[in-house]
Parts: sequence; structure tokens; C-alpha cells
Amino acid sequence: MTTVDEHYQRLLAKHYTWMFNTSFAQKVEEQKSILSPALKPVIGKPTPSLAVDLGSGPGFQTIALAQLGFAPVVAVDTSAELLGELRSHAGDLPIQIRHADLRDLPGIVAPGEAAAIVCMGDTLTHLPGKTDVRALFAAVSSCLAPGGIFVITYRDLTVELKGTERFILVRNDENTIMTCFLEYEDPEYVTVHDLVHTRESKSWILCKSSYRKLRLGAGWLIQELLASGFVIQSQGPSGRLFQIVAGKP
Repeated sequence: MTTVDEHYQRLLAKHYTWMFNTSFAQKVEEQKSILSPALKPVIGKPTPSLAVDLGSGPGFQTIALAQLGFAPVVAVDTSAELLGELRSHAGDLPIQIRHADLRDLPGIVAPGEAAAIVCMGDTLTHLPGKTDVRALFAAVSSCLAPGGIFVITYRDLTVELKGTERFILVRNDENTIMTCFLEYEDPEYVTVHDLVHTRESKSWILCKSSYRKLRLGAGWLIQELLASGFVIQSQGPSGRLFQIVAGKP
């Protein structure tokens, strides 16, 4: 089994944007529609206006934040390939790119400097353990200004799928087929096996890689956010993910 970073480098980064089956611009608009109501209390405020995108990937949320008026927007990710994709879309937007682990947040943003911090997609479940989640919440609380907002979306993997339900078609076209298989190790982790078949001439080539994700329940996350001093502003489904919006008093 590979680490999360190795998995993205070996397999996922090159297919990441493709697997959403929509244009980059449409994905940015989708994220703006999610972030705009969640961040309404801090959009347009003169100071501070810095926002942070933890686990930015190719920049769907990063660019959405910049278009909503945050400046600068700091994009943090460990995938050089995905950050390169973000650079190609950033243009003149006030975006700062950091090739770093999201756990390095305290060394990237000063205490009280950020108006908004987001950690979206499946980023949170990529952390090694629940201790790392607790530490991240404490760091986010420290980096946010009073009144700042923390937005999380993540995939809830606490309910175990059975039998063939564990096999999921991610996307396919005439040249690529991506599927994944979920293997539930224990109450804390699920192993994700990603399989990508690509057509080369008259043959199909298989690329495969596996990594672990955390199984995080909303109740536990809310409990830990409260313990870190946050006030829960909203919670509920966001498409196929679960969203929590938390504010710093």
C-alpha cells in the first residue's frame, strides 16, 4: 500500500480533474455556489481578507475564493502536478501557492491572519489519524481571526458497504475507465483501491494503487470542533459529501 502522496503521484493526480466529468470552469462555479453562502459573513470585509485552501488540488476552491474577493488566497497541497495545474488557471488572481502538507499550516499562516480557511473534497480523510485531525482543528482555530470561518466537506465512510456495493465506477470514456474498490479494515480506516484502465493502440493498460482513508463521523468531527473553540454554524449534505461550517468566536 502506498501513502496518500505516493498514490497521487503514481496514479490519481493525472486523472484528478478528468474524473469529475465537467469543465474546470464549471467546477469552480459549483464551488462558488457552495462557498458563497457559507462564507457570507466574511465576504467583502476589508480586514483580514486572507483565505486558505487546505488540500487545494488543481484549485477549484482556490479560484472560487479569489473570485469571491478574498486576497490573497493561499493554496496548500502536496501534489506538485496538481499545483502546476492550478498555476495554469490562476492568471492574475491573488493566489499564493505552497507545496506543503496541510499540517504545516502554522508555519504558513500567522495567528489570527485568516478570514476563511477551507478543507474540502476528501482532504480531511487523507490525514494519517484522528490525532492529526485534532491538531489541524487547533491550528485552524489559531490561524483564523475572530469571526473567521472554517468550511469542511468530506466523504463519510463510517457506514460499511457490503459485497459488490464496494465496487464503484468513477468515470469512463472511450479511452479511460476508472473504478475503485473499498476494503473496510477496521472502525478507523478504509483502504481505497483505485484501478485505471487506459487504451493504448489496440490494448488496455492497467494502472493500480491503494491508500488508506480515515472513517470520520459527523458527530465526532463536531465534538472536536467544539473542543477547539469553534461554534457550529451549519451542517448537512453537500452533494455526495457532508459539509460543516464552523466559526471562530
